[in-house]
Amino acid sequence: MIPRLLLLANQKKNGYNKITMEEKQKNSLLLVDNEKSNLKLLSNILGSDYTIYTATNGTNAIKIAKEFVPDLVLLDILMPGMDGYETLSELKKHERTKKIPIIFITGLSSNEDEEKGLSLDAVDYISKPFSDMIVKLRVRNQIQIINQMRTIERLSMIDQLTNLPNRRSFDDRLRVEWNRAIREQTPISLLIFDIDRFKDYNDTYGHQQGDIALQSVAKVLSQVSKRSSDFAARWGGEEFVILLPNTPLNSAMDIAETIRVNVEKEEIPYNGNSSTKITASIGVNTKTPTLEDSTDAFFSAADKALYSAKESGRNKVVHTSIEA
Repeated sequence: MIPRLLLLANQKKNGYNKITMEEKQKNSLLLVDNEKSNLKLLSNILGSDYTIYTATNGTNAIKIAKEFVPDLVLLDILMPGMDGYETLSELKKHERTKKIPIIFITGLSSNEDEEKGLSLDAVDYISKPFSDMIVKLRVRNQIQIINQMRTIERLSMIDQLTNLPNRRSFDDRLRVEWNRAIREQTPISLLIFDIDRFKDYNDTYGHQQGDIALQSVAKVLSQVSKRSSDFAARWGGEEFVILLPNTPLNSAMDIAETIRVNVEKEEIPYNGNSSTKITASIGVNTKTPTLEDSTDAFFSAADKALYSAKESGRNKVVHTSIEA
């Protein structure tokens, strides 16, 4: 019986099956074998648990992998034209596909064949003829490793208190957007945000209440950052940063002022039946960067604007007059 997945994936494009949006919620596998009977058998074994792509040769396998970036590839070694070893080597050369784990599926059984596959960074072997349970277990083990690594990576990029991206995540995003602004010659704006007299707030209400205040600020920042490209992060302590790609100074100042006002209005719950208030100072810098400019100088200028806001009375927005 043909599994439901194959009934859904009945569109053909360049020799491979294209799946529906419904199936994209699952982990995805690319099955590569020149024998259609093997593809059908593997799809029957795995189709209920994973989104399945199929290819009957190495060339199409590479094309699919680049377009859809599956979580795992099951790759036959013995194929006409480009064999499995060559296909794996090609996948490792491309940025989008080089980290996709590969399981070889093969009837070869010599130690030399296994050594060659492992030396090319295959993560496992599945031998023909297929055992349903062995196929399921070996694929499941690799998918569990992949998902665990993604969870670890995601958590390492998130501030656990506020659920905002952390400093490491911000540094990565700044690098990407800075390079884009150089290529496209568009302005990029940076807001550095600091809660006023936060030490006094903690001394008065306690550190647990201070955590609640930080969470309230994070909520305000998330609400104000409307565009998908806007990027708010917790920099550390009571300091936050907001990156605004393709945003001129006047727009960045409007956003900063909206944040300042909303933070000042925010009622921060305290002791169940009362609330507290905080204010914030914000430094703003905008730059259309060139190759001669640096992100360090860009950040430093925004930080100087923040210092000016605090020195001139706090609860203010100040933009830099220093060229970053």
